[in-house]
Amino acid sequence: MIRDLHTHSNASDGSLSPEELLAYASDHNVDVLAVTDHDTLGAYDQIGPTDQLPVTLIPGIELSTTWNGHGIHVLGLNVDPQNQSLRNGVARQQRTRAERARTIAERLTRLGIDNPYDAVKRIAGRASIGRPHFARHLVEIGKVRDIRSAFRKYLGAGKIGDVKQGWASMAEVIDWIVAAGGIPVLAHPAKYKLTTTKLRAMFDDFKEAGGQGAEVICGPQDASVTKRLAELVNDHEMMASAGSDFHHPAATWSRPGTFPSLPPNVMPVWDAW
Repeated sequence: MIRDLHTHSNASDGSLSPEELLAYASDHNVDVLAVTDHDTLGAYDQIGPTDQLPVTLIPGIELSTTWNGHGIHVLGLNVDPQNQSLRNGVARQQRTRAERARTIAERLTRLGIDNPYDAVKRIAGRASIGRPHFARHLVEIGKVRDIRSAFRKYLGAGKIGDVKQGWASMAEVIDWIVAAGGIPVLAHPAKYKLTTTKLRAMFDDFKEAGGQGAEVICGPQDASVTKRLAELVNDHEMMASAGSDFHHPAATWSRPGTFPSLPPNVMPVWDAW
């Protein structure tokens, strides 16, 4: 059975509608799918009756926060999308996202990029604005060659478009997830590019704040990374999750379900439900 517990629809920064994402995942042999959009539950306001879906749906979300000055993400898996505590938290995150988008636009304007906010708002449509929308605009106007270049030059960690202020604390987002009956999972720990000492410290703090799991697999990754994350999960008596972090069909390396299996020495998060 293939379980992909980290994907995105166009309710945030993916390119497929929630229904298209479910069908696309089914076409790629996924049996169980979590739609985990950034700081929004909008996908679950669009998805119809679950007994008619092509895959088993695990409601989820990916919440933004910070740890020691680093922007990190926490997945909430198997949440109740109608839970009021979580909904209130999402509303707060959305206000932060709107303010952050204005700040990024102002910073880019100072670099001579004309009126990026209106353009990015058009690109995002009904979705909340995120950095990938700014990246698409920078590609459209010819400032960069591709999305990766946009992050490398303007939007990635430490660049002018990297705005971390305003997010709820790690403990707060974990509390929202737990209140909604979900499991808080540290998203893609290896992608924060922390030293081994800092990575362990982040796991320590996440566990202390109520975190229950971490992604041991996130898309294609080196076996040595998987081994290190499995050791950290086991050392902290946490559960292990896996997902593609799918956003766009064009990104063939992150298609739903196309990632290695969890190692046998970890407890999968789905065992909890």
